[in-house]
Amino acid sequence: MTTMTMKINPSKKNAIIITAAGSSTRMGLGKKKEYLQLGKGTVLSQAAIIFLKTLHVDVLVITIPQNQEKEAKEALYADKDFQFFLGKTKLVFTSGGKTRQESVLNGLLAARKTLGDNALVLIHDGARPFVTEKIIRKTHEAALLYKASVPAIGPVDTQKEIDENNNIARHLQRKMLAAVQTPQGFDLDILIKCHKKAMEKKLECTDDTEIWDSFPEITGGQKVHVVEGDIINKKITFASDIIGERGENKMEQTKIGMGTDLHKLVEGRRLILGGVEIPSDKGCLGHSDADVLLHSISDALLGAAGLGDIGSYFPPESPQWKDADSALLLKKIWDDVKKEGWELNNLDCVLEMEKPKFLPWRNKVIESIAGILQCEKERVFVKAKTNEKLDSVGQGLAVKAYCVCLLTRRHHRTQE
Repeated sequence: MTTMTMKINPSKKNAIIITAAGSSTRMGLGKKKEYLQLGKGTVLSQAAIIFLKTLHVDVLVITIPQNQEKEAKEALYADKDFQFFLGKTKLVFTSGGKTRQESVLNGLLAARKTLGDNALVLIHDGARPFVTEKIIRKTHEAALLYKASVPAIGPVDTQKEIDENNNIARHLQRKMLAAVQTPQGFDLDILIKCHKKAMEKKLECTDDTEIWDSFPEITGGQKVHVVEGDIINKKITFASDIIGERGENKMEQTKIGMGTDLHKLVEGRRLILGGVEIPSDKGCLGHSDADVLLHSISDALLGAAGLGDIGSYFPPESPQWKDADSALLLKKIWDDVKKEGWELNNLDCVLEMEKPKFLPWRNKVIESIAGILQCEKERVFVKAKTNEKLDSVGQGLAVKAYCVCLLTRRHHRTQE
């Protein structure tokens, strides 16, 4: 890939266009594929929500068949997280055209009506719900730098060009080929000019990169920059892409993780549990701030995602982690877990401590943990038990924490 050395324009606003105006006839299910259930919501909600989680989005435009705004809204809001992440982003529905090309132009014009010309647009297939945060960020950054960008993956099989008689006409170099995906990122104003020129010349193209490259007099000859895509970013075309032989959603994984931690109680240390300082004459002894609860949560998440443990992430012998804020450590771990495509279903935590009483602090601790993980507090629960004066915990010499988490991922990563 070309090294990025051009200056980014940070003032541009961001528009996301999700194309969902097709008929889905090839699915053979009598229902639009974007409205099918997937994960915690639908194909459409999963395709849209990842952008809201990854970027600051000023306007989200959904292209839909005529008179289907109600169905599209139901599909988006089927995921209860959608409204939370939508926040102040403006949601716009616009009718599609006879072709994807016409639908995209309608979406572009709707985005410009909201944002003006100084904007960046990412155009994404509504039937491509497995796109990752990494792909979105790389495409967005490259579009800011080069005005046009696209994620792509190299072909696994050797590619040939054939003629009208099904004979090999040309032997292609695999290293020079790429299968492009979405989102495709562009300078909004320039792409609209290219689309209008294509409409004027009755030029039909299969995607927006072809439209961009067709008019160098408008783009100034700026080529579309290619960034690394991912095989998991597949487009749902047939029922078999999402539904297994027994009717189950074959794209979803579930993993359970368990974490535990124990810290000695000593005088002269603060007692921090779940990111909240609790008044106490003793606190946990440890290399960091010794937040036993956040440490157990960290290990549970890492274990479920198969990414190691907190000791390998933040070695206790390393001086840089001395007195470290465990909330910041957990944020780093959670960011890495999310990058692997995992989402939190729930956490269930148990604290073993003799004193002080935890119940008055429980809600504040739950809110703190939910804030660190950027999730609803209903996904987190913490309860405390005493050890009836038995062992080190029962004698008030230590605090112990356990955590069990459930993670879900909307796809299986396949091997090449």
